[in-house]
Amino acid sequence: MNIRPYRDIIRRESRQIMVGPVAVGGDAPVSVQSMTNTLTTDVQATINQIRQMEQAGADIARVSCPDRDSTAALKEIISGVNIPIVADIHFHYKRAIEAAEAGAACLRINPGNIGSPDRVREVVRAARDHGCSMRIGVNAGSLEKHLLEQFGEPCPEAMVQSALEHAKILEDNDFFNFKISVKASDIFLAVAAYQGLAEACDYPLHLGITEAGALRAGTVKSSIGMGMLLWSGIGDSIRVSLSADPVEEVKVGFDILKSLGIRHRGVQIISCPSCARQAYPVIRTVEILEKRLEHISTSLSLSIIGCVVNGPGEARETDIGLTGGGNGTHMVYLNGMSDHKINDDRLVDHIVKLVEKKAAELDAEIKE
Repeated sequence: MNIRPYRDIIRRESRQIMVGPVAVGGDAPVSVQSMTNTLTTDVQATINQIRQMEQAGADIARVSCPDRDSTAALKEIISGVNIPIVADIHFHYKRAIEAAEAGAACLRINPGNIGSPDRVREVVRAARDHGCSMRIGVNAGSLEKHLLEQFGEPCPEAMVQSALEHAKILEDNDFFNFKISVKASDIFLAVAAYQGLAEACDYPLHLGITEAGALRAGTVKSSIGMGMLLWSGIGDSIRVSLSADPVEEVKVGFDILKSLGIRHRGVQIISCPSCARQAYPVIRTVEILEKRLEHISTSLSLSIIGCVVNGPGEARETDIGLTGGGNGTHMVYLNGMSDHKINDDRLVDHIVKLVEKKAAELDAEIKE
């Protein structure tokens, strides 16, 4: 019986494109992006939201450009942030040209939906002239009429065919600097569509379970769907679509990648669900630590375990560990080894200081 090594992720080979300075595809790290939900014409609000995404680690931000006023605001937005901007364009080819001229790093556009071949050529020319890549974004909820008539309903085959038809339009214009997404709110539909597309082309794939829902339910759906694809080696950039603060999308995106060992950022807290054996309030402690350690971008691991049943074992595998003990005194582990004890009253502050110190040490090692 041949069993695949359980940690072995063999990444699908794809060509590489650039979204501004961010490489997508090939051997580049899987990038994390989110999308603003402010009015694009409210320049300062949009800049502020993108900066919050940046602080959470976002590599790319997408901004909707539904009208001329939005593309007019785009130039100022781009100059006010540090990560590349994808302009979200639907139907109107002039908005795409204006976004490229404003400095967008990428256009999210379906070339088959913007009109005549001449209009497509104009958009391609603008993208090429301004060093702008594109994303073909197929969505199960907005498939072309002829595909719905052919297949009867949204299905993986229809979504893949839609993506390839749009891709051919760009290929016929000698433009290959694009990635593709085939999103659906149904996990099975989305996963099957991405699997089919991964076999049909070598373009970079942007993953997403669209309209996934609110924070908790959307996180679960996105983690299942994108987790299946990423574990099988499919996916070059991701966006977690939540009816929540876009910053939460970035956090969940990194948590998905961290859980699979694909990309590491910040503190990974390993904690128990707690039970009657807990020697300190584990749940409350973890809640506080998550907030207190949000500023740490260095990758390191921290175990917070309530008792000695699993505490020492988890601590052996983490950079810093805390195991609950008796009489309000708990054991702290450093680099897998028991190091010293700490009392209840200093517990959280002490752990925060240890994590900050460890992060500084690791950062110094990287710079050497």
